[in-house]
Amino acid sequence: MTDQTPETTQLFLTAAMPCPYLPGKMERKLFTHLSGRRASMLHQLLSDNGFRRSQNLIYRPACEGCNACQSVRIIAGEFEPNKRFRRVLRNNSDIGVSVQPAVVTAEQYELFKRYLDARHYGGGMTQMSYQDYEYMVEDTPVHSVLVEYRLTDLPDQPLVAVALTDVLPDGLSMVYSFYDPDLAHRSMGTYLILDHIHQVRSAALDYVYLGYWVKDSPKMAYKADYQPLEVQRGSLGWARL
Repeated sequence: MTDQTPETTQLFLTAAMPCPYLPGKMERKLFTHLSGRRASMLHQLLSDNGFRRSQNLIYRPACEGCNACQSVRIIAGEFEPNKRFRRVLRNNSDIGVSVQPAVVTAEQYELFKRYLDARHYGGGMTQMSYQDYEYMVEDTPVHSVLVEYRLTDLPDQPLVAVALTDVLPDGLSMVYSFYDPDLAHRSMGTYLILDHIHQVRSAALDYVYLGYWVKDSPKMAYKADYQPLEVQRGSLGWARL
């Protein structure tokens, strides 16, 4: 297998498609494949330049006349939970956390399907089979883990949330997460981010990478709540939001 280096990496551009975040906009993505022994090195380099991983691809938006999608990361060591975040942590104090290898289980897939059917009904991902989910999780050329969350107060300790996470030299990158839709009142999505901040701090690392922040998109604007936050500014590097 050919090893990639920054100098030999080929970048490709997708065709224009309707933007999923901003009505009336079109999106294009710049992407490349991750493979070989140097995949982790390239993953770190491109992540530091605003790219995101999906299976063995890594990409970033390259939309003509628009730069609304901004890659963001939380400065974990300086994060101080506000009143709302402290309440979320208290409400989920009965949840146990364990880090597992990136290997799928039927229990995870059942929760994954319930989440999609409840939160994203009619979306493209709702058609994903067990094998599709397996590819999403296990088709990774870099160091990835599954963070499992279970209710410890119940006898069977049911699985209530999962986060597919990439481990980077300077932090954690949250690739995809899902949770029990019956527990939406617990603000589970918020709790998973807060727990990743805790994990990064415990490991003496620096950042939680949250993917793309889109200021004018209701689905993505929430990421600005996790201050202090840094935004990737292209050739200018990372700057505080």
